[in-house]
Amino acid sequence: MATSPEDQSDSERTFLWGPQPEDVEGSRMYDFARWVEERHGLSLPDYEALHRWSVDRLEDFWRDIWDYFGVVSSARETQVLSSREMPGARWFTGASLNYAENSLAAVADRPDDLAIIGDHETAPTAELTWKQLEANVASLAQKLRDLGVRPGDRVAAVLPNIPETVVALMATAAVGAVWSVVNTDFGPQGVADRFAQIEPKILLTVDGYDYAGRLRDMTGTIQPLREVLPTVERVILVDQRDPAEVGEVPSDVLRYSEILRNPAEPRYEQVPFDHPLWILYSSGTTGRPKGIVHSHGGVVVEFLKALGLHGDVSAGDRVYTAVATTWMMWNLHMGNLLLGATILTYDGSPTFGGPDKSLELVARHGVSFFGTGAAVLAMAEHAGVRPNTRYDFSRLRTILVTGSSLPGPVWDWVYEAVTPDVRLGSDSGGTDVTSAFVGSNPFMDVYRGELMGAYLGVDAQSWNLRGQRVWDEVGELVLTTPMPSMPLYFWNDEDGSRLREAYFELFPGTWRQGDWVTQSRDGRIVIHGRSDSTINRGGIRMGSSDITHVVDQVDGVAASMVIGAELTGGDYYMPLFVVPQPGTRLTEELKDQIVRSIRTEVSPRYVPDEIIEAPAVPRTRTGKLLEVPVKRLFQGAGPESLNRASAEDAEVLDWYVDAAREFRAR
Repeated sequence: MATSPEDQSDSERTFLWGPQPEDVEGSRMYDFARWVEERHGLSLPDYEALHRWSVDRLEDFWRDIWDYFGVVSSARETQVLSSREMPGARWFTGASLNYAENSLAAVADRPDDLAIIGDHETAPTAELTWKQLEANVASLAQKLRDLGVRPGDRVAAVLPNIPETVVALMATAAVGAVWSVVNTDFGPQGVADRFAQIEPKILLTVDGYDYAGRLRDMTGTIQPLREVLPTVERVILVDQRDPAEVGEVPSDVLRYSEILRNPAEPRYEQVPFDHPLWILYSSGTTGRPKGIVHSHGGVVVEFLKALGLHGDVSAGDRVYTAVATTWMMWNLHMGNLLLGATILTYDGSPTFGGPDKSLELVARHGVSFFGTGAAVLAMAEHAGVRPNTRYDFSRLRTILVTGSSLPGPVWDWVYEAVTPDVRLGSDSGGTDVTSAFVGSNPFMDVYRGELMGAYLGVDAQSWNLRGQRVWDEVGELVLTTPMPSMPLYFWNDEDGSRLREAYFELFPGTWRQGDWVTQSRDGRIVIHGRSDSTINRGGIRMGSSDITHVVDQVDGVAASMVIGAELTGGDYYMPLFVVPQPGTRLTEELKDQIVRSIRTEVSPRYVPDEIIEAPAVPRTRTGKLLEVPVKRLFQGAGPESLNRASAEDAEVLDWYVDAAREFRAR
């Protein structure tokens, strides 16, 4: 997740909104600070003091999160933190708990309140109370046990953002199995790149769903998915369509609706704090995507902090995040259940019925906390709509924007065209921790394009390449203290070498996130974009190799390279450079073939903004693509930024210098 503003100096800093004293004093974070003061005999008058304490007294802070929120567990820790060493920090040694049990804790006091609202393009809205959600989870969990699923086994899903996906996650967690999901827009190869390596025992998918006014029949994908996932023993089909609307389903496929007809007693496997909960995926910049494994306990305490304190979410709130299941923001959205909030799911097009569809959902369902990628708001702003002339946003308190940069005019548009009384937050973190490192809090004012500062318990700093902390200048975003939700490990990374290379190679012992940031003396942060070659479309990261591997298989393509450049003003430019096979040219027909391949083999999300014929792709002497230097050229860096000595052919770099210059002159 990353958000950056238009370039602006301190003198141009623009105030947009500030909380009233009663807003601050009514927040969960304010109550937590008073609770900590009484418990430890401290004085924490403002966010700066609370944050400093949370970093200096890291062990006390995380123990207090556990106790303040009342984490449900069968055994307490013998030690909160083994050491602050990274990687290698171990959290809450000796504790036993279950993520699903904590997520469904509200059933004890509010069984008949709504837990999930499921909205669709055309189908009737579905609702699940806490009691119904618990019953559905219990039935599916029992079926998984009957099928031989045991703690540590993997359950994979190709599902949209529907209530049944929530049930499937919780049932998997209840058994102690490991969950992994991607959205339905991934083709079989994109699914295989992620799931084949984790060797799932069970696969869930859906019979069909509506998107952009058209039924997408998924029954035809069952057999291709089985072929690319040979370890799958049984397929469970979420059957939500009339059988006459979709294709024939193999007879050995289990139907979700039939599973729910068999009631079972809720049972939650008690697992260690660091037991694997789910596997998310890196962008796969080099090779196939890396499986990032997170823990039951780490996710529970991190979500309670991020959503309960920074998001100020609590029981009685309705929360909606405009998100696909592939994006880690879907996982974070699930965390709202830990706070007893009602979550809204929606599996349709974000423009169905108009460019402000997401905001229409917010108003219609009385949402108080709205999470979204910047593209959703930017699209509505560019369309010239003014949602507040048609919808009631009186319950909306917070908008959390993430995933990509939010252009400056869109900040203004939110306060003019949505509501003038909302905390518009910009938070940055990522799949790596299923949360944020830096972002908003209920205490501070909103300034156009700025992040308020580091999250509690996170010592986020800006360093230069010599490992020195810098202020008011661009540096690398680093973390000098561990977080409980940092990855347990990468899948199939037995010696931990890939994890160390990903985060700790540049600054051993210090986490490097790969974002360029400017940190001011008052703690506020501006993020300028990724410092690596990750493609980031709408908050979902994809490795460039995921795309070029498919493109290079197209007949007529000799080689290819794709970059994603974050531009001044919040725009994002994703060109694909194609080297045609000798004796051929990049014709419109070849471009169409490339686009079709990306759509079917990867995802429509990653169709490039432009396909450009190039004489060659730039490589190092060891054969690695020079994506990052080219990306920097398109972002405005000069030719002097290039390390020509490392290039296999410096003249090829000159072509990209000229291409970037022509692009910036448009």
